[in-house]
Amino acid sequence: MSSSISSTPSTTTPTTNSSTGVNSSAVSAANTLISSEGIGSGLDINAIVQALTTAQGLAQNTQLADRQQALNAQVSAYGTFQSALETLQAALTPLQTASSLAANAATVADDTVASVTANADAVPATYSLGVQNLATAASLSSQAFASANTAIGIGTLTIAVGGVSTDIAIDSSDNTVAGIAAAINGAPNNPGVTASVLTTSAGSRLILSGTKTGATNSITVTESGGDGGLSALVYNPAGNTTNLTQTQAALDANFTINGFAATSPTNQVSGAVSGLTINLLKTTPTGSPTTVTVAADTSDAQTSIGTFVTALNGLITAIQGLTSYDPSTQTAGPLLGNPTLESFQNQLQNVLDQVQGGSAATGTSLASLGITANTQGTYDTNASTLGNALSGALSSVTGLFSGTNGIASQLNSLINTYTEPGGLLDTINQGLQSGLTDVANQQTALNARLATYSATLTAEYNAMDNAVALLKQTQTYLTAEFNPQSAGSTSQADSQLSSGTLSTTGSG
Repeated sequence: MSSSISSTPSTTTPTTNSSTGVNSSAVSAANTLISSEGIGSGLDINAIVQALTTAQGLAQNTQLADRQQALNAQVSAYGTFQSALETLQAALTPLQTASSLAANAATVADDTVASVTANADAVPATYSLGVQNLATAASLSSQAFASANTAIGIGTLTIAVGGVSTDIAIDSSDNTVAGIAAAINGAPNNPGVTASVLTTSAGSRLILSGTKTGATNSITVTESGGDGGLSALVYNPAGNTTNLTQTQAALDANFTINGFAATSPTNQVSGAVSGLTINLLKTTPTGSPTTVTVAADTSDAQTSIGTFVTALNGLITAIQGLTSYDPSTQTAGPLLGNPTLESFQNQLQNVLDQVQGGSAATGTSLASLGITANTQGTYDTNASTLGNALSGALSSVTGLFSGTNGIASQLNSLINTYTEPGGLLDTINQGLQSGLTDVANQQTALNARLATYSATLTAEYNAMDNAVALLKQTQTYLTAEFNPQSAGSTSQADSQLSSGTLSTTGSG
């Protein structure tokens, strides 16, 4: 007697163990080796294999997850540190130059006469300003013509301003008042004249206006060729031909500073008083000049120093949070005991504690400016002390912060060693990213090993299950052969035979 047992393969859907992150596709692939897992043994082979695979990789998976979490925490922590450094570095910019701190402001008693701005070269002083006349540009007007479309003539107009001239050809296409205005405005080498048409009840006039003020920028107009009609637009005082009317002469501005006469071709005067730019707006009555006052302006310096202290406190607070330890919760900051931050803190404190000039006089140390450390390790600012220092010893304050040896420059150099490309933080971050890459590679390798392990287990359990199924079916067959009166056995054997799962050949 011989017998054979056959089974038809089936497939199962791949699953992933969410608690460990291990891909269980190998387990699912192994399950396709049999038609129905556990049909012989009654065991849930898939669950057993998954549990054993999870247990096999648990220790290393946990180790890799912990390492990844620690590396990510450090990446985030160093990012927080770098951001605080960059904020402080931005606040240092206006403190590094004396001119940014030692600013001056100029005011005018009658701000309708002039506006004045002061730069770093200005010195505190008071000046009297009288304005006799403003600088003006020349303006000429033609006689009144019947309309803007009235033809004047053809030929060549030569317009000169301040010794620069250009020739403008006028033909029958643009020989009207409006046409000539357009031709002047469109001339590629226009010397500095705009043309317009003024129409009143008397008729239309061609208006020529200079674009530059000053006595040297008078306008002359001559004509040549054509039909002679353009002579109506000639203005040449040197040649005693003034068919145009000068409605405004080109003049220099005439003014006095402390009673001394001065002129300017424009109404913006930048050379009369060192460090001042004066914009003349209107004339003053004879004998009644206005007053210009230049004084130190400490508002910008106070704002810049306040921004610096705020950014400094932000950096200190960030470092404290990254290196802290809470004994009540036994929670440590991600960079507790970190030598990089400890080194930075020491260097930072050395710069902040320095004293200029070897004394604690006003303006020679942060403390003398009212900037002192508090019990939290950050800095408080006494606005009154700072204001007095800026008003009474501005040069000492600028010397403390600005220049090569100033606090701002030293801090900027210190921060650069950490934040610049290729600096300390860049190097540290590259190391952390390399560590994260290594973790990812190890995780991939572990998943591959676990997939192989899972496939091996599945094959072994399936082989066991097939053997058990074979034994059970042989037992059922033999029981039916030797005990035909056993209804249950016979019925079971018949059922198996009719289902085609058991086939026999020969006889015993």
